[in-house]
Amino acid sequence: MPNPTAVFNTTMGEIQAEIYLDRVPITASNFIDLAQSGFYNGLHFHRVIPGFMNQFGCPHSKDPASRRAGTGGPADGQFKNLATGGMETRSNGGNIKDELISRDSNVPGTLSMANTGSPNSGGSQFFMNVANNSFLDHFSPGQSKHPVFGKIISGYEICEAISKVPTRNDNPVTPVKMNSVTIKM
Repeated sequence: MPNPTAVFNTTMGEIQAEIYLDRVPITASNFIDLAQSGFYNGLHFHRVIPGFMNQFGCPHSKDPASRRAGTGGPADGQFKNLATGGMETRSNGGNIKDELISRDSNVPGTLSMANTGSPNSGGSQFFMNVANNSFLDHFSPGQSKHPVFGKIISGYEICEAISKVPTRNDNPVTPVKMNSVTIKM
């Protein structure tokens, strides 16, 4: 069975990405559950750094001017692991367990879990890499550990364009909104 595809409909255009359900089933299932619940719809990219990445997924970013953007996550609860059929848990502020099993690198066009830098602190926020950020790989030396859970297969030019918008304190001056995220299984 092929991996699911996420369709990101933004105010700057459409991006499609393969979601690695076969490689990181907990992380992928968490993302798919949030997308299918409408969690991401209407949020804004809250952290955009040219030559690095575009970060998204904080519920506080519904207001693009919110000072809390980048600090939130989903509610605690459970979601179905779509690979095993078992239940997984979001806890301690909507966080999931780090899934450091795939050797996919943080290269341009990949989707990667954002976190606070502490173990098991990723929830709903993720970023789209626009550079070779292999220093963020969980299997590279250093503190930062960000598992890759997908790769852009269409619309990478939109991702690059988002990364180049004018920003103030890494926040786009003109907000870039995620109208919707839909999943094709």
